[in-house]
Amino acid sequence: MPELPEVQTTVNGLNETVIGKTITFLWSDLPQKNHIKKSEIKNLSFWNSFKKKVLGATIKQVRRRGKNILITLDNGFTLLIHMKMTGHIMVGNYRKATPRDGKEEHSWSWWGDTTALQDPFNRFIHFVMKFSDGTSFAFCDARKFGTVTLYTNEEIKNSKHLKDLGPDALDNDIDLRTFKAQIMKRKNTPIKTVLLDQTLITGIGNIYSDEMLFLADIHPLRTPLSLSETEWKKLWKSMKPVLEKGLRFGGDSTSDYRNVYGEHGNFHHAHNAYRKTGKKCTKKNCNGVIKRIVVNARSAHFCETHQK
Repeated sequence: MPELPEVQTTVNGLNETVIGKTITFLWSDLPQKNHIKKSEIKNLSFWNSFKKKVLGATIKQVRRRGKNILITLDNGFTLLIHMKMTGHIMVGNYRKATPRDGKEEHSWSWWGDTTALQDPFNRFIHFVMKFSDGTSFAFCDARKFGTVTLYTNEEIKNSKHLKDLGPDALDNDIDLRTFKAQIMKRKNTPIKTVLLDQTLITGIGNIYSDEMLFLADIHPLRTPLSLSETEWKKLWKSMKPVLEKGLRFGGDSTSDYRNVYGEHGNFHHAHNAYRKTGKKCTKKNCNGVIKRIVVNARSAHFCETHQK
């Protein structure tokens, strides 16, 4: 699942490519009549209303809140996208394939920017916005778990997607005291699980929680209540460097994340723990081996020697 560095990398790319562009065409193969999620484009009635509100609008701003992408339009509405497990966004010169191209009308049959589309993970296009300059915004989502919805600028802060989120993991206001107070709200829960709770601190996911705990020398099954003051400081001090490193590397493409140009991020080449099962620990003077366990249905990778 895209986490804070991947979402911020996408937001940065969108700010480079779509600001000031006017939406002239919308397409999706997701809408269904009476879909259970009534306030997303997967619901046909919502999709029809969505199109009326979005067509002709111009993009003013793109920002991030937690793992959500917020695209502010010039008509008082904000588009909210959560990429969920397998989603990513590309911007380029895309057009729907037609029979003359020798293609049937499959959902992934979009042509253009051939370098990007050579990557099979970039072919699961399920939502497209075309702009007046001929370029397109394409949402790829192999498993179709992603969310695309719309709110007025006044409604969005209190929307179900944002209202319960904790402070952002890169927020300068998260000092040690605030960090500890938030995490201690689930003081008897494994620390791996607590770090994934978006109502406490938002933006951290499976990959970056493993990397934080590795640097802080903390076992994923430890509880917040069991941490010493020294361990609290180490965990807090690991958070921003790990996330900022992920951002510098352009995100993590262990799975199917790609940036707006359809390119891989490179943080997966810099893992210390995540998906390193059986590999020798990279910590200096440690002879341990990376192990994988399951904690509350999520994988956790750690060194069984220095993470206590």
